[in-house]
Amino acid sequence: EESTSAKSIFNACDCEPISNYCEINGDVAVQGNSSTISMVSLRTGIPAGEISWTVKPYVRKENAAAMDLVKSWAVTSMEFLHCDLIQTVPAILFSLGGFSGNHFHDFSDLVIPLYITSRQFNGEVQFVVTDNRHWWISKFRGILAKLSRYNIVDIDQERKTHCYPSMIVGLKYHHELGIDQSKSQLSMKDFRQFLRRTYSLKRVKAIKIGDDARKMPRLLIITRRKSRSFTNIDKITRMASSLGYNVVTMEPNISTSLGSVAETVNSCDVLMGIHGAGLTNMVFLPDNAIVIQIVPLGSIDELAKQDFEQPAMDMELRYLEYKIKAKESSLISKYKADHLIIKDPLSVHKQGWDAVRSVYLDKQNVKLDVKRFRPTLLKALQLLHQ
Repeated sequence: EESTSAKSIFNACDCEPISNYCEINGDVAVQGNSSTISMVSLRTGIPAGEISWTVKPYVRKENAAAMDLVKSWAVTSMEFLHCDLIQTVPAILFSLGGFSGNHFHDFSDLVIPLYITSRQFNGEVQFVVTDNRHWWISKFRGILAKLSRYNIVDIDQERKTHCYPSMIVGLKYHHELGIDQSKSQLSMKDFRQFLRRTYSLKRVKAIKIGDDARKMPRLLIITRRKSRSFTNIDKITRMASSLGYNVVTMEPNISTSLGSVAETVNSCDVLMGIHGAGLTNMVFLPDNAIVIQIVPLGSIDELAKQDFEQPAMDMELRYLEYKIKAKESSLISKYKADHLIIKDPLSVHKQGWDAVRSVYLDKQNVKLDVKRFRPTLLKALQLLHQ
């Protein structure tokens, strides 16, 4: 029969509803070539070999598509540990597989959970990554260096056994692009201040119109090249300029340095874009800035709320939403007005997420009705007066 100590390890390793997460206190050995994490049985009081647990150290443990891209690690108990390298600080082992590479998931699944999990160590922790993506490390190097003072270990490439006084396997996850303050002493305000320090961002608060008549509010339009792109960006820019906005457009991509993106976003007072990963950059906006989410056709209201509306509010930003009409969607040129895809998006939802993504996210662009959209930009101006 399984010991009480063994059961407590199992419970500790499966306590998070969304994330695979496990805290191991006591000496731990990590072997990259066998993807094994071993704890000392004498220290834990668990007989050698009694623990046999498998973990994929990534959030979204219920999402099969994400987990298929994450390596499995075996957690075992041994009587003695063999160590080639003995470290004096704790370690956090996590995967860069899953949905990494999508800017939204980079922050929601990795950066924010890593911040929540590692901040308690004040830099005295070593990051051990599996499923390494060198470009990912390069992209987020500034953030990683602020959270850990030690070199990152690409454990899959290591032949030597690394030993630590304790280890966290996986990352704590609360909800999309956010921190639940009922579960943590940290907040999204703390996280955004952390980002400002990391990238030396100058602006803490958005402009208050009227304080300086010479200053125009800056509007950043996030553009996209493939799906969910604006097909009349010039017209939108002219209309916004006529209202008194200094308009900036940006298409962040993997080759754009995050520091450069952060600086541009931080210089703006209003950020607008069609529902998609580019809106994630609102994390760099100054406080009281405004996020305008353009919601495309497809009844993705819950997704829009969960991914960006609620997070914007948690970040002390103001939020506005603009839902397009069928005539503003490129889908109207592919399907007749009485087609189910146009008149009854919920019928597509019944076919599952893949169908929704394929039709409404991957194959839809937007021709914004600037006359209809104008009141939304005027509302943003009104908010900036407050």
